[in-house]
Amino acid sequence: MSKKFNSVLSFFGHNKYWIVIIVGVLVVGVIDENSFLKRVRLESKISDLKEQIDEYNSRYEDNMARLRELETNPKAIEKIARERYFMKADDEDIFVLSDDKQIFTQKDEKTE
Repeated sequence: MSKKFNSVLSFFGHNKYWIVIIVGVLVVGVIDENSFLKRVRLESKISDLKEQIDEYNSRYEDNMARLRELETNPKAIEKIARERYFMKADDEDIFVLSDDKQIFTQKDEKTE
């Protein structure tokens, strides 16, 4: 038993610096709460959130431009009512064109 213990102790004695370096890299790189792996994940999340912020800011600017147009131009209200809500004047017809594919159920296929 002492022979095995002496060989293990000798191994650790000769390689103590390498063992400390490897354990340190593992702790700092992977295991620790503030590891490099976690830092990379958080940086990725931050960049995604910044992209979302930019998208929301652009939407905000577009909406503010529309709001300013509504406040200044009375024809804009009519335009939005026609485009979004399909409102029409008394003497006109509206046709709504859609690119959506129609989904047929089995009942529809049997009847055709």
